[in-house]
Amino acid sequence: MEIDPWVWWLIGAAVLGVGLVITTMPELGMLAVGAIAAAVAAGAFGGDAVVQVVVFAVVSTALIAVVRPIAARHRAQRPQLATGVEALKGKQAVVLERVDGSGGRIKLAGEVWSARSLDTGRAYEVGQEVDVVDIEGATAIVM
Repeated sequence: MEIDPWVWWLIGAAVLGVGLVITTMPELGMLAVGAIAAAVAAGAFGGDAVVQVVVFAVVSTALIAVVRPIAARHRAQRPQLATGVEALKGKQAVVLERVDGSGGRIKLAGEVWSARSLDTGRAYEVGQEVDVVDIEGATAIVM
């Protein structure tokens, strides 16, 4: 009993897919897609061994050349949705207790925070709106 070449390509694609899951190397997924393309070339179009290998090489190389730079660019970007203390930077707050270089209290995002002035010589009085420029521990730095 002889196994058709397209079956071997599908077995290879499955092995590469398992390798992708185990190692989380996206390149293995791209090679698996190349193997599936070679299986299609062998099964649907009856391509000989040279055509199958060329299809595998071209599809795999094209995917790696196109997808890897896009993935690297997306990985390097900062998330567009800020969370945690990063989301509080740039927000406005209301002074609850006088804020100066040594301390005070503000209401920020519905919560009471300790705060201090960015400019140590500047003070903000009760009721004034201030901008949060940074968060250091549990203290908001305002201006």
